[in-house]
Amino acid sequence: MPENPTDKHPRPDFPQQDQQHPGWTGPMDPPPDHGEDSYEGSGLLRDRKAVVTGGDSGIGRAVALAYAREGADVLFTHLPEEDQEAAETTRLIEEAGRKAVAVVCDIREEEQCRRLVEHAVDEFGRIDILVNNAAYQMSQPDGIEAISTEQFDRVVRTNLYGMFWLCKLALPHIPAGGSVINTTSVQAYKPSPHLLDYAMTKGAIVTFTQGLAQMVAADGVRVNAVAPGPVWTPLIPATLPDTAEFGKQSPLGRPAQPAEIAPAFVFLASPQASFVTAEILNATGGTPLP
Repeated sequence: MPENPTDKHPRPDFPQQDQQHPGWTGPMDPPPDHGEDSYEGSGLLRDRKAVVTGGDSGIGRAVALAYAREGADVLFTHLPEEDQEAAETTRLIEEAGRKAVAVVCDIREEEQCRRLVEHAVDEFGRIDILVNNAAYQMSQPDGIEAISTEQFDRVVRTNLYGMFWLCKLALPHIPAGGSVINTTSVQAYKPSPHLLDYAMTKGAIVTFTQGLAQMVAADGVRVNAVAPGPVWTPLIPATLPDTAEFGKQSPLGRPAQPAEIAPAFVFLASPQASFVTAEILNATGGTPLP
């Protein structure tokens, strides 16, 4: 019998969270599911070379795990304070029999993006799949007046500058048949006022994805994006003031788990999606998007 998606994973109300860092999985209750016990590969990405930003936790870890179980070697980024999380992602990739390369990288800095691409080329010789997933948000219920220049700069540089630099630097090393996959959000289409700056960047990612896809189509490189709805990742309890009812607004009545989003990234990177480019794959739990 197929599983009922409304109760496949925990539903709100969730316990109050004491989460200090947007990359730490350990304190989360309930713990997120990255597919550790459920994702089964079928060789869709055999011997591909993938780069995943923000692969230490959340959607990034789930994508790294799924790619490895589909046969890809994975280089992923994390911040210095996320070493323990990165070690767990490394373990999952290596248990799948693939090469794992964890790289400390702050994608807000252009030079670090340059070194990241060079590292990937040194390790793999090429980049078949680039996943721009790392992101930052911070809820500001008090409105635009509460968004400091420091916060705005962090959100924009993480969500947009890093993606732009990595695409620019990586494309010369992505062969025909390769792909770029960006992480946008339901926020790009239905912005929450308390996430104004974050939603703005996610809208820009949609435009960037569609424009870049047309730019590189003749080179045989596909560019797509995934637009998740609410997903239970460390970013949520660390940046939202109240997560007790997080995800209840989705028609399925709960947030997604990272493991439920990763298959979209697998499909877009796979040969089965060879005629899919400039597309936004929505995974919102039933919220209609344009």
